[in-house]
Amino acid sequence: MGDPGWPVLLGGLGAVIGSFLATLVVRWPEDSSVLRGRSRCDTCRATLTPRDLIPLLSAALTRGKCRMCGAQIDPRHWQIELGCALVGVLAGVAVPGPVGLAGAVFGWLLLTLAALDLAYFVLPNALTATLAGAGLVTGLLGVEPPLQDRLIGGAGGFAALWLIGKGYRLLRGREGLGGGDPKMLGAIGLWLGWQILPMVVFLAALTGLAIVLVGMTMGKSAALSDAKPFGALLAIAAYPAWLFLLGSVS
Repeated sequence: MGDPGWPVLLGGLGAVIGSFLATLVVRWPEDSSVLRGRSRCDTCRATLTPRDLIPLLSAALTRGKCRMCGAQIDPRHWQIELGCALVGVLAGVAVPGPVGLAGAVFGWLLLTLAALDLAYFVLPNALTATLAGAGLVTGLLGVEPPLQDRLIGGAGGFAALWLIGKGYRLLRGREGLGGGDPKMLGAIGLWLGWQILPMVVFLAALTGLAIVLVGMTMGKSAALSDAKPFGALLAIAAYPAWLFLLGSVS
């Protein structure tokens, strides 16, 4: 397959996988498996047919509403589908070939974790472990960066945030970081290696600061005690870092 085919392939695959991942995110509070039962409308509970489940296209044709009851369908369905499609396209453009597929998987998992953190302030262990395991596998297959750098990044990323969280708790007497944040940075380190991790943390913090400042200009209050989805900020910073890293060595 020529280079132009990879962005199309990974973009289409991303939309399909995004449909599954969006259902996982939306159903998370129900603690119901996406692997059991037919897809259904969240309002009228009507079973959806194949024509209702075409990624992006079905939402566009129905204007994001259920065909049976007319209720608005959770927009996260099409938003995550679109996000996963864009992740796939970017991976296919930056690194055409199997390595691009690996990078797309990295982006799809990051997007899912970010969506869960934004909505529920949770970074499930099963997903962070999957992210970490996939990083190890790609390293074992010889994808840059080298496996040794990945292992140092995984251990160092986890330890750095764990120590920061522990120190904050000792100094302030309350939690400053969620328990999933160190695990997520460790998993990201297993993908990116240790050299680029400081830039990821810096970009995540800078993005969070920018969001707070924009909110303040719009009249929203901000306090140091406000909970922030730092895992989502790490995801936002990590995928562009991967595009830069792999694009520079390809």
